[in-house]
Amino acid sequence: MQVIAVVGSKKSGKTTTTENLIKELTERGYKVAAIKHINEPDFTIDTHGKDTWRYAQAGAKTVISMAANEIATIEKVTTERVSLKTLLKKCRGNDVVFIEGLKKLVALKKNIPKIVVTKSKNEAIDALKNFKPVLAFSGPYSTKNLGFEAPYTDGLKNPKILADIVEKVIVKK
Repeated sequence: MQVIAVVGSKKSGKTTTTENLIKELTERGYKVAAIKHINEPDFTIDTHGKDTWRYAQAGAKTVISMAANEIATIEKVTTERVSLKTLLKKCRGNDVVFIEGLKKLVALKKNIPKIVVTKSKNEAIDALKNFKPVLAFSGPYSTKNLGFEAPYTDGLKNPKILADIVEKVIVKK
């Protein structure tokens, strides 16, 4: 299973880039998983008042709901000590896992290539210091004229080229 992080500042296009890559690679026959870090302290995937919410309120630490086309597992835990390894175990059976966010956990992990989505030259330059290795740059700011080793392609407008870059990493593994 190949893990690839999509990192960048808020509103840079990380989610759309990730979504486009998932769509493109799924169409190519890959099994894709995604991990999304939500940086809102009071966020819950559960819905207030629904049965699953009520079970958690009653004390259940794990709630599993099953519908016609999906199974959802909600674990009520403190996430500050959850490791990346624990999250990735939940993605077993996939060819590639995209991680959006979790910058501190993935920043310098050499076994996790990064797609850096940038809005400015300064963001791109900072990314080379803070994220290793950089697989590609993407997003609204083009790094083509900066002489970086990592290629630039706009995954927002043309995800096929970015997916080609990712596919080479998947196939190598």
